[in-house]
Amino acid sequence: MAQDLPITKEGVDKIRKELDQLIRVEREKLKVAISEARAHGDLKENAEYHSAKEKQALIEGRISQLQGVLANAQIIDVSKIKNSKIVFGATVTLIDSNDKKVTYQIVGQDESDINAGKISITSPIGKALLGKEEGETVIVKAPKGDVEYQIESFEFK
Repeated sequence: MAQDLPITKEGVDKIRKELDQLIRVEREKLKVAISEARAHGDLKENAEYHSAKEKQALIEGRISQLQGVLANAQIIDVSKIKNSKIVFGATVTLIDSNDKKVTYQIVGQDESDINAGKISITSPIGKALLGKEEGETVIVKAPKGDVEYQIESFEFK
């Protein structure tokens, strides 16, 4: 039995958009490219054909992966969460040992994007923050060594 994976509504929307793009646009482009490559004759030494077939396999794999994510998704509306502790969906503002502030939202692993300030619930920092409250200090077991953060605030938006 598949495990339900938490994901935000925003994350599901992004995955559905990518899936739609792959199915409606990329698949169709590849059908045309494969058809044109086949028209060139001998498939054994046809680089365009082999390239298109390889890309098709990658796209079909990604479509399958995204469909699996959606099938196992437990969609959580973060705006409806009320909690006095940090849980999935929280947007947390932290202060590191150099007094630098960083803000992250704790999201599902399939929607994490560090550049967008979204960290996975299964990441070292995500795991360290769960169940904590404002004012607490957390030590994150990171690959480069332990990192200490002070939790300044968190909210659900």
